[in-house]
Amino acid sequence: MNKPLKKGYTTGVHASFAFWSALSIFLSLNKPTTSKTIKMDNDDLDVTKGAEIVVTISNSKRDLNLNPTPHQPYTIGDLKLFAGVGVGVVTKDGLKPPKGYPAINPTPLNSIEKIYKKFGKNREIFVSIGVTNGEEIAKETANLKVGVVGGISILGTTGFVKPISATAYLDSIKTEINFAYKNGFREIIFTLGNSSFEFAKRNYKIEQIIEIGNFIYDSFKIADEVGFDRATLILGAGKCVKVAQGFKNTHNRFGSIDFKALKRDIRDNLGVEIKEETKTVKHIISILKEYNREMEFYSLIKEMATDRVQSWIRGNSTYSILAGIHLLLIVS
Repeated sequence: MNKPLKKGYTTGVHASFAFWSALSIFLSLNKPTTSKTIKMDNDDLDVTKGAEIVVTISNSKRDLNLNPTPHQPYTIGDLKLFAGVGVGVVTKDGLKPPKGYPAINPTPLNSIEKIYKKFGKNREIFVSIGVTNGEEIAKETANLKVGVVGGISILGTTGFVKPISATAYLDSIKTEINFAYKNGFREIIFTLGNSSFEFAKRNYKIEQIIEIGNFIYDSFKIADEVGFDRATLILGAGKCVKVAQGFKNTHNRFGSIDFKALKRDIRDNLGVEIKEETKTVKHIISILKEYNREMEFYSLIKEMATDRVQSWIRGNSTYSILAGIHLLLIVS
């Protein structure tokens, strides 16, 4: 029997809970108070699972352990909210939190504001939200690339993390896409894997390159909705075949390449009949090399993949973006 998948809460919800706890104690004791909470485990792709979120409240800013990057606090009435150690500071334009402020999204800020207005009794207080080892955790995110320095971001829109929805990963992709657009880029570059990312870095600016994992359809859809003129996907032959065959997500759990269909496309378009059993694109290419037709094969799957992506985009209401495929001649 399959175990039920675990849901979870966002970092924003955990930070709000910790703030509520710290505020209650602070109002009772009237002295510096720290409350900590561990982010719940869940079955999503989330590097912040298990992170310790730390909220400190005091009458004095001197009692707070702050991110050393200079920044302005959020002001909510008589409350001033700073980035603690392990929570990032925004240093570039293009994100939801403004430049020069803690990397805390509007939804958790609104939650903190509601709690403060209900229970804070108009007290002047200084607050920091930090994350233990947050600067190390942030190295596994795109924070530094988009100008968030010194830690992770406190995120959350609905408050819930859905299992196996890749909510956190898609939120990161969307943030990077929006950041690139707001910083003047009109072509976005999507990469799958290290080889395509390294190629992209040699040919494009890092701010316009997004590592999208296997989320092909979602990434193009977001880029189209944001308003990009062009999105280019850089990938190897194996993944390209999957896109050509209609896989919106190229992860293996969503299915495997249909080699019968691939052989049929090769026969109909290249005139080469492949009768032997094949289980990899690498094997297909090795056979086509004997006929000196591998370059035509690359052109075929590139054209098919481009048409497939463009048909997905055409299903959106905007249909403004031009899809492109750059096929790395890496057998995969």
